[in-house]
Amino acid sequence: MALIVPLDTAPAFAPREDVADPDRLIEGAPTFRTWALDEVLAGGSRVDSGIWEATPGTTKSIKGEAFEFCHILSGRAEITEDGGATYTFGAGDSFLMKPGFTGQWKTLETLRKIYVFVSPPDA
Repeated sequence: MALIVPLDTAPAFAPREDVADPDRLIEGAPTFRTWALDEVLAGGSRVDSGIWEATPGTTKSIKGEAFEFCHILSGRAEITEDGGATYTFGAGDSFLMKPGFTGQWKTLETLRKIYVFVSPPDA
């Protein structure tokens, strides 16, 4: 079993396609495509990585007890933490969304990112 997993930013296989959950939709009609590239259990936590793409629109983002690392490949998004600052991210930018984060994710132009999502044990 290989312990290095290259993250292909343009996977050849079909993605999972989704729309925004009506309870989280704020504005627009964003669609999402996810290419799951790897999943592993580590120390009781689940670690997922892959490529995620979103079309313009605004949704409520709730991390719960999960942690997410994002690296933007293309597009732009504006992320506002409830009661906090607003950040704009574009191609080449990286950021973390820590456990407990809640806010708004506004995709300004179709965005593609690499994600690493860590779910706590029993999540």
